[in-house]
Amino acid sequence: MRAFVLRKIFNRANPDMRVIIFVLTAVAAVSMLFGVGLGPVKVAPVTVAKILMSRVPMIGGAIQQTWTQLDQNIVLGLRLPRVCLGMVVGASLAVIGVTMQALVRNHLADPFILGVSSGAAAIATLGMLFGVFAFLGEYSLSISAFIGAAVTIIFVYTISRVHGRINITQLLLSGVAISMIMDGVTRIITLSAPNALGLHNATFWMSGSLAGAKWGYLTLPLIVLLICMTVLMINYRGLNLLLLGEESAGALGVDVRFLQKALVLVASLMAGVTIAVSGSIGFVGLMVPHFTRLLVGGDHRKVLPISALLGGVLVVWVDVAARMLLAPEEMPVGILTAIIGGPLFIFLLKRKSKE
Repeated sequence: MRAFVLRKIFNRANPDMRVIIFVLTAVAAVSMLFGVGLGPVKVAPVTVAKILMSRVPMIGGAIQQTWTQLDQNIVLGLRLPRVCLGMVVGASLAVIGVTMQALVRNHLADPFILGVSSGAAAIATLGMLFGVFAFLGEYSLSISAFIGAAVTIIFVYTISRVHGRINITQLLLSGVAISMIMDGVTRIITLSAPNALGLHNATFWMSGSLAGAKWGYLTLPLIVLLICMTVLMINYRGLNLLLLGEESAGALGVDVRFLQKALVLVASLMAGVTIAVSGSIGFVGLMVPHFTRLLVGGDHRKVLPISALLGGVLVVWVDVAARMLLAPEEMPVGILTAIIGGPLFIFLLKRKSKE
């Protein structure tokens, strides 16, 4: 009976989206609750819940304080902003993956594989170490990463077009080539770093990490995520038709050129802002959309919100593992996602070649 109910809910042809979103939202909330409590210094989930509820207006005064000031500082000052940032970063990376896969019409596309992350990291590192974009103020890192992501995705997209169409082999090869070029540029920049501290900070940041997360880091990525999600959801039909090919999409009333430019802008903006606060966390944009399609099919109206939820949950738990595996030392999140995502990408590539 339970198996029948699960098959009915997670039926790819006609999934029960209300139930799936409710379940995944509950999983995300539980993940955040446990994610806040887990670390070198553990805080019980009940204690975490009480601390959070004590901050809620109207009911906060009724919560009896049974926790220490240290617990409160850990929960509210250190881990809660980090877990919230992990949810936003994971959701953004997953949505970027969905966007790029629709843009190039290939489910193996990913910001990391196509060199977008490397491009964003190269220009952002230039700004971090040499202050090239310091005149832009507090958003200098985000804007510099956005510029790097936009330039890279335009290069890859342009090179991979043969006779007006995307050549998949050329797409993957050009993505690898641009990624290697940008990685080389990044190494030149880091080797020319004016001081050792800046070099250490830049290297750790490039590895992908949520360490040092602050509440102020959440504002811009969250706003960009909400705006870009809204744009993508409005154009979900165009994303679906784009997978059929440019000619078919155009014949069915889609302004292909405008939509492609919009997708480039959305992917670049989200990649730049996300990489600015978390560094390069690879393979999330590859893994999450793939598993989402296994659950709910290929309709982007369903894929986009589910991918965002799954991506957030994935990054939260990978971040928990990153700060507990070598406790009290911390492992960059990007290293763990690469270890997990690399074999998965090879599996998907082999499966794609057999189809």
